[in-house]
Amino acid sequence: MVDYHASNSQASSGGPANYMDPREQENDWDRDLLLDPAWEKQQRKTFTAWCNSHLRKAGTQIENIEEDFRDGLKLMLLLEVISGERLPKPERGKMRVHKINNVNKALDYIAGKGVKLVSIGAEEIVDGNAKMTLGMIWTIILRFAIQDISVEGQSLHNLCMCFVEHWKDGLAFNALIHRHRPELIDYDKLRKDDPLTNLNNAFEVAEKYLDIPKMMDAEDIVGTLRPDEKAIMTYVSCFYHAFSGAQKAETAANRICKVLAVNQENEHLMEDYEKLASDLLDWIRRTIPWLENRAPEKTMAEMQQKLEDFRGYRRVHKPPKVQEKCQLEINFNTLQTKLRLSNRPAFMPSEGRMVSDINGSWHNLEGAEKGYEEWMLNEIRRLERLDHLAEKFRQKATIHESWTDGKEAMLTQKDYETASLSEVKALLRKHEAFESDLAAHQDRVEQIAAIAQELNELDYYDSPSVNARCQKICEQWDALGSLTQSRRESLERTEKQLESIDELYLEYAKRAAPFNNWMEGAMEDLQDMFIVHNIEEIQGLITAHEQFKSTLPEANKEREAIQAIQAEVQKIAQYNGIKLSGGNPYTTITPKSIDNKWDKVEQLVPQRDQALQEELAKQQSNDHLRRKFATQANIVGPWIQTKMEEIGRISIEMNGTLEDQLVNLREYEQSIIEYKPNIDQLEGDHQLIQEALIFDNKYTAYTMEHLRVGWEQLLTTIARTINEIENQILTRDAKGISQEQLHEYRTSFNHFDKDHSGGLMAEEFKACLISLGYDGDAEFARIMGIVDPNNSGVVTFQAFIDFMSRETTDTDTADQNVCCSYLRLLKLNFIMAEELRRELPPDQAEYCIARMAPYSGPDAKPGALDYMSFSTALYGESDL
Repeated sequence: MVDYHASNSQASSGGPANYMDPREQENDWDRDLLLDPAWEKQQRKTFTAWCNSHLRKAGTQIENIEEDFRDGLKLMLLLEVISGERLPKPERGKMRVHKINNVNKALDYIAGKGVKLVSIGAEEIVDGNAKMTLGMIWTIILRFAIQDISVEGQSLHNLCMCFVEHWKDGLAFNALIHRHRPELIDYDKLRKDDPLTNLNNAFEVAEKYLDIPKMMDAEDIVGTLRPDEKAIMTYVSCFYHAFSGAQKAETAANRICKVLAVNQENEHLMEDYEKLASDLLDWIRRTIPWLENRAPEKTMAEMQQKLEDFRGYRRVHKPPKVQEKCQLEINFNTLQTKLRLSNRPAFMPSEGRMVSDINGSWHNLEGAEKGYEEWMLNEIRRLERLDHLAEKFRQKATIHESWTDGKEAMLTQKDYETASLSEVKALLRKHEAFESDLAAHQDRVEQIAAIAQELNELDYYDSPSVNARCQKICEQWDALGSLTQSRRESLERTEKQLESIDELYLEYAKRAAPFNNWMEGAMEDLQDMFIVHNIEEIQGLITAHEQFKSTLPEANKEREAIQAIQAEVQKIAQYNGIKLSGGNPYTTITPKSIDNKWDKVEQLVPQRDQALQEELAKQQSNDHLRRKFATQANIVGPWIQTKMEEIGRISIEMNGTLEDQLVNLREYEQSIIEYKPNIDQLEGDHQLIQEALIFDNKYTAYTMEHLRVGWEQLLTTIARTINEIENQILTRDAKGISQEQLHEYRTSFNHFDKDHSGGLMAEEFKACLISLGYDGDAEFARIMGIVDPNNSGVVTFQAFIDFMSRETTDTDTADQNVCCSYLRLLKLNFIMAEELRRELPPDQAEYCIARMAPYSGPDAKPGALDYMSFSTALYGESDL
C-alpha cells in the first residue's frame, strides 16, 4: 500500500491549531476506503472539478486526472494558477525524461512550501498511477486550499467531521450559503428527510450564483454510509474561498479601476494615432497628384505662377505636415512604451498606417516635389527659348517678306520687249544683280525654316501659325526662283541684239549690291536678340561685337569707293555735257540709300554697346547672387552635418542622469531652433536666384533642396532623441532601474552596436543574446518578436532596456498583480454585466462591457460575457 498523505513540519512540532495534521486521517475507515470504488469515484469527480475550477482560468482543463497530468505541463500550470507564482520553465519534449523532469519541478515546488511528500515519485505520476496521482492532488489541495482555513479556532477537518451528518443530509451546505448570502436560500423550507433535494439545491445555487462548480453528486453522498471526507473538505474549501474572496473585492475593484483607466488612455492614444496617420496619408495622397501633374503651360507668365504656387506650398503648407509627421513618430514611440510598461501587446496600426508606410509615402512626396520643381525649371527654360525663337522667327520673316514685296511683279514684267539694246543689257545686268541679291537671301530663308522646325520640335503652342507663315515664305521663294530663271532666259535671248552698257554703272551696281546686303545683315545682327546665362557668354558676345566694330573702318572705305564711282559718273556726264535721265539702270541702290543705311549702322553700334553692357551688369548681379548664396550655404551645410554627427554621439553616450541628459538635449534643441534665421536667409537668397532665372551655381555643391531636407532631418532627429530619453525615464521609473543599471545597459548596447548606427541589427542582437546564455534560432526568433514587434530588423535602445530589465526585474507591477489576482479569484471564464456595474464605476463598467464578447462556453449563462479573453488581453498568457 502506498502512503500518499502529506505532513508538515509545523504539525509535527506543535504547529498552529487551525492546521490539520494529515496523520490524523489514518484511521481504519479511511484505509478501507482506499479499496472502495465509491471512494475512488467521489475523489476522481471532486478533485477533477477542483483542478478544472483553477485550470479554466488559464483557458484549459483536464478530462482524466491520471492521464492529463502525466507530462507535468498542466500540473505545473495548476500550481502557477493557484499560487500566483511562476515555476521554472517546463520542458516541451515528448520523451519520458522530459515528463519526469516536469513532474519533479512541480514536486520540488510543493516541497519548497514546507510539505513533505512521502512515497510520491515522479515516475508513478508519469506512469498514470491513479491512487498516487489522487494522493498528490490531495496534497496540493491540503497545502493551498485547506491548510490556512480556520473558523473560530477550529480547523476545516474538525468542522467537517463534527457536521458529517449535516453534510450528508445537505443542511450544512445550505446553511453555509444562507449564512453569507441569505437571499439565495429559503432555509426554513428545507426538510431533513429530503437530503437529495437539499443537496441538489445547494449545489445548483453554488454553481449558478457563487461560481462554484458542482464537485459531487447528491446520489453518491446519500448512497454511501459515510461521505468521503477529502471530497467534502475540498468542496467546502471552495465555499470558504468564494466567501472570503468577496471581502477582498472592494479593495481590488478600486485597483482595477486604475488598470482600466490606463487601458482606456492607451486606446485613446491608438485612436489619435490612427486619425493623425490617416489625415497625414490623405494629405500626401492629395498632394502627390498635384506635384505629378506635368501639363505644360503656353506662356512664361503661366509657368511663373505655377512656380509661385509651389513656393507657397513649400513655405505655408508643408512645414506643418513635417511637424505632424515628427509628432506622429513621437506619439507612436510613447504609446509603445506605455503598452510595454502595462504588460500589453505592442500596438500594431491598421494596414497601411505603419510608421514605415508613412515614411514611404513621405519619401514619394519628396521625390514628387523634386521632380515637379525640376520639371517647372526645365519648362521655364523651354518657354524662354520658345519666346526667343518665336520673336526671332517673326523678325526674320518680316524682314524677308518686306524684301520680297513686289518682286514677283518685277520678275513678270515684259519691259525688255520694247527696250533698246542698252536698255536690255541694263535689264540683264540688273537681273544679275537681283540674282546675286536672291542668292544672298537664301541663307535667311534657310534660317527661317530652321527656326520653324526647332519651334515644332520644342512643341511651341502657336506652331500652326508659324508653320503656315513658313510654308508661305518657302512657296513664294520657290516661285521667285522659277520666275528669276524664266526672266533670265528671256533677257539672254535678246542680249545678242544689245551692246551698249555703261561699265561704270555696272561696276557701281556690282559693288553696291553686296555692300548693301552686308549693311542689311549688319543692321539685322545689331538688332538681333540674344539670351545668355553667365558672364562668360555675355563676354563672348561683347568680344564678337568688338571684332565687328574693328571691321567698320574697312567697310567705310568700301562705302567711299562706291560713292566715288557715282561721283565719277556725274563728273563724266558734266564734262561731256550728257544729261542723265533717271538713275542707275542696273541697280535700285542709290548713293542716298547707302548713306542712310550706313548712318543706321552707326546708330545701332552704340545701342548694341549699351544693350551688351546692360546684360553684362545683369550677369554680374546674378554672379553676386550666386556667390552670396554659396557663401552662406557652404557654412550652413557643414553646420547641419556637424550637428547631426553630434546628436549621433549624444544618443550613444550616457553623461549624467537621464534628467541631466534631457535638460542638455532640450538646450541643444533650442540652440538648433535659434539657428533657423540662417535657413530663412538662405531661402530668401534662393528665391532671388530663382526669380533671376539662375539655374546653376559653380561656387557651391549645396542646393537649397539639399539644405532644406538636411534641416528637416536635423529637427526630426533631435526631437526623436529627446523622446527616446523621455521613454527611458518612463521605463526607469516604472521598473525601478537605477542610473548604474542604465549605464551598464548603454555600455552593453554600444559594445554590440558595431556599426554605431544607434540600433542593434538582427545579427548584433543575436550576438548579445549568445553572450547572455541564450541559444537556438527558435529562442532568438521568439525574443526578436518581443523586442521588434514591427519586424523592422532593428532593436532600439528602448527595446533593449525593456528586454534587459525583464531579465533582472519582475515585469508585473504591484497593482497589476493585485488586480489580476482579484479578477482571477472573483470570476472565471465569464462574468455578468450586472456584476460589473455593481463592482466598478459606471464609465469603467460600460467600458468593459463594450469590449467583452458574449461567452459561449459549455457553462455559459444568458447574458454572460467572455471574461477570460478580456483578462488575457489585459495581462497576457502563461508560458504554459
